[in-house]
Amino acid sequence: MGVEVDVVYQGELRCKATHGPSQDQLTTDAPVDNHGKGESFSPTDLVATALGACSLTIMGIVAERNQLDIAGTKAHVVKEMVQTPVRRIGGLKVVITIPAEKARALTADDRQKLEQAALHCPVHKSLHPDIHAPIEFVFES
Repeated sequence: MGVEVDVVYQGELRCKATHGPSQDQLTTDAPVDNHGKGESFSPTDLVATALGACSLTIMGIVAERNQLDIAGTKAHVVKEMVQTPVRRIGGLKVVITIPAEKARALTADDRQKLEQAALHCPVHKSLHPDIHAPIEFVFES
């Protein structure tokens, strides 16, 4: 069974989405450069957010399976829009940073497993090939 999400247009280029299983809610707003107020995440910002969160979540699953501690690991995502031939996401550049105190405890094999996990997260694998979505890994020392 799929997960249900209900989205209601609130007017003024804002939507409220409700996650069916939890009833948690979030609001979207069109960005300033596309007629909105930019007061909340835009729908395309949520794609960038989903990529960062998915990468970290899948890394977390691998870390737990291998008894690794990666708490505090961060994903920084830069979303770039293109205007031609149509307005769309052109790039999602991700930098994942593992803090020094966690990175020092990781073997080369651990690092490889974590990198592969992020690169194979479902969101990354669902992106259209025209979206440039590199993931860089920084293991602080």
